[in-house]
Amino acid sequence: MLPGVYSATKKDGSNYYRASITYHGKHISLGSYITEAQANQAYLLASEILTLPSEWGIEDYPPSCILSFHKWVVLINFRDNNIYFKNPIYIKKRYFLYYIDPDYCLKFDAEDLFYYAHHKILKRGGHLFVSDYGMQVNILSRYGIKNYAVLGRDYEFVNGDPYDFRYHNVNIINHFHGVIRKQHKGKPLYIAKIHLNGDYLIGRYSTEAEAAIAYNKASLILKNKGIHKNFPQNFIDGMDEITYASLFQKLRISKRVLEYRENCKC
Repeated sequence: MLPGVYSATKKDGSNYYRASITYHGKHISLGSYITEAQANQAYLLASEILTLPSEWGIEDYPPSCILSFHKWVVLINFRDNNIYFKNPIYIKKRYFLYYIDPDYCLKFDAEDLFYYAHHKILKRGGHLFVSDYGMQVNILSRYGIKNYAVLGRDYEFVNGDPYDFRYHNVNIINHFHGVIRKQHKGKPLYIAKIHLNGDYLIGRYSTEAEAAIAYNKASLILKNKGIHKNFPQNFIDGMDEITYASLFQKLRISKRVLEYRENCKC
């Protein structure tokens, strides 16, 4: 058997070949291949990557490479930083890079390294998520951003880079469902809306908490009118029940919402 190669058998009895390499005492699987020659080629390329630092960088990933891009990043990071991760992570001085593919690289703070070293990021339908305790969790939730949030309206990337997920670069504009922050005469104004057959204005409020509670109040009024729709509820952290109840009673709701009586079969 060629160096770095061992044979294996599929359930149907056919043979295939696996490649692996040991570096600094760590045994690294390089993948499965149809032929022994292909597996050996993967082993030889991995050997070059690990022993010739000046020859190969992440940006040098060649077309039709025998190694997956994921494995390419893992090997180069291990070579340069002497630490092995199973996920495609490359460590920088105060942050790290997580490569989804050669053209899609995310940037995270060093404090998130342990989490993403053990949670693989997947991309589907334009969303980034990890599998956590059997559930698909959007990575934006780590910043307190809700699933319904819209980029540019509810949150923003301060430096304009949507791949830079360092905490100082992620700014939450609107914390609550149905609430949009605007500027009015140089001061923030919070507009609450609720979606029925289109968006209905609930009201304009001086604080974000008031607008969030107004949304909750409007949704309760509509449910009591027989509108069967799953309105998400806003939770106001740090507000006691008495204060919440007082604001709930005091806040005014637009007539359009109060007079809405069309049955909804949603």
